[in-house]
Amino acid sequence: MKDFPKIMFASALGFIIAYILLGLIMMIVFAASAGSIFTSLDTKGSYELKDNSVLYMKLTGTIQERVVDDELSSLLGDQNSVVFGLNDIVGAIRKAKNNDKIKGIYLEPGMFSASPATLAEIRQELEKFKESGKFIIAYSDSYTQGGYYLASIADKVVVNPQGMLELHGLASVPMFYKDALDKLGIKVQVFKVGTFKSAVEPFIQNEMSEANRQQITAYLNDIWSFMRNDIATSRNIAPAKVDSLVNKMVAFNKTDTLVAAKLVDTTLYETEMKAYLRDMLELEKDAKINTATIQDMKSVNSKKIKKTENTIGILYAQGNITSGNGSQNIQDKYLVDQIEKLRKDKDIKAVVFRVNSGGGSAYASEQIWKAIGDLKQEKPVVVSMGDMAASGGYYISCIADKIVAQPTTLTGSIGIFGMIPDMQGTSNKIGIHTDEVKTHEYSDFGNIFRPLNEGESAMFQKYINNGYDLFLTRCAEGRGMPKDSLAKYAEGRVWTGNQAKQIGLVDELGGIQTAIDMAAELANLGKSYVVFEYPKLKPFWEEFFSKNKEELVAKTLKETLGESYEMFMLVKNLKEQDYMQARIPFDPNIN
Repeated sequence: MKDFPKIMFASALGFIIAYILLGLIMMIVFAASAGSIFTSLDTKGSYELKDNSVLYMKLTGTIQERVVDDELSSLLGDQNSVVFGLNDIVGAIRKAKNNDKIKGIYLEPGMFSASPATLAEIRQELEKFKESGKFIIAYSDSYTQGGYYLASIADKVVVNPQGMLELHGLASVPMFYKDALDKLGIKVQVFKVGTFKSAVEPFIQNEMSEANRQQITAYLNDIWSFMRNDIATSRNIAPAKVDSLVNKMVAFNKTDTLVAAKLVDTTLYETEMKAYLRDMLELEKDAKINTATIQDMKSVNSKKIKKTENTIGILYAQGNITSGNGSQNIQDKYLVDQIEKLRKDKDIKAVVFRVNSGGGSAYASEQIWKAIGDLKQEKPVVVSMGDMAASGGYYISCIADKIVAQPTTLTGSIGIFGMIPDMQGTSNKIGIHTDEVKTHEYSDFGNIFRPLNEGESAMFQKYINNGYDLFLTRCAEGRGMPKDSLAKYAEGRVWTGNQAKQIGLVDELGGIQTAIDMAAELANLGKSYVVFEYPKLKPFWEEFFSKNKEELVAKTLKETLGESYEMFMLVKNLKEQDYMQARIPFDPNIN
């Protein structure tokens, strides 16, 4: 089965990867010749914070769980490819709260991408910042919905007089490929368990099933209710009024109507906004405003923390779950090795397992589940769910002592599927024919140029059924629920963190700090502990010159293909993938 299907798209994909990698190398060589970048790596000095400063939070690009400094993007000045680490943003806000030299936050959300759960994590940290009595002011030429959700917490929300504010609610717009595949002569043979297991629908349908429409409607409305209520509370507007404004598409209204609706406090040009900020800081006209960026704050008070005998480890698991030894995505052998190191480390008294994954290989998920179970036998394990921890992401989480999720996290999706392409139609269209000689009835199983026969289909469905039963068993045992009770919440259905808490799939609502506090309590650490993140992130230059070039290629592909990356990698890895997949759709496409 590991050889299935060997010839699929290999040449084309190899060419694409080589082309992208060559382009990357050429950019680095060009940049090196222009500025000799390698002399500047690892030579950044610490930032000296000045009195009467503000934390300048200009958000562009994308926000991920955590990132290394990307010297290449910085060198090329590509603002669209800027990637912020959520941990760096949260860390900057916390440092700003506790540093007397920082008087407030100037929040400028631009065009950036982040999920509702990530936005909630940042917004909660901004709320805690306000408890210090320091100010938060927000300004933008054009607020995206996510940007405004963050900005609404500010003491004063300002928009450019000629700007706009995008507030439209939430929608999910999945793509369907059935007709395109039909034109290519490709049929996808699907085997699944779970009425709501919708990951296969784009390959076999042209629209959502009613079950899928039902679950998407439920979780979109639940996510929106939290975002709407947060906005309403911060802006002192009734939730129903927020919905009314959303239905009027305020983005296309004049900015004075935004003021009248109490969505913003006033309109100012940028020069006027800076003058207002100087007044807040009690500065003279045209005086320099001392600012510190998120990047600057990383080196403020950055004395190297040493591990103690009371250490909490945060283990990050982000991306698609696959088999392998690499650090890109969640590769089972690599992650199991990291878990084992944490288990054997006597200084680490508890582990927060930070999961941000829509799942993947059921086989790889089982290996990680086992390793987490072994870890749990020796020290407390608390899962902190990020944007999503669904399907395989829930599989690897369910055995933990406690599970913490944001209300807007996507989780659950306890279901299994498998897909095998039938390209007989394609071969007929282009005039390719196959023949066979075999020694046994199923010797040619996996031949993609014919459909599965009745016997093969029955065996494959049984295989999927067995995988689903094991998945249910793992979740029921992990959550301490009767299997038949948990089964009612399975069937592949996706839940928000809020819904999951109500039905017992999640223990507590909150962010990563909530999980850390819970882990410390379970380990009886009190307040005397330090926190370390695992695995160690590799700098860009180390990745580039390492022997494992696949890691760099994967990163390059992800940045180049964006949302299409997971779809691309599934096609590329069909010959290596476990037949059985435990994952939600490739992209919930919530916007």
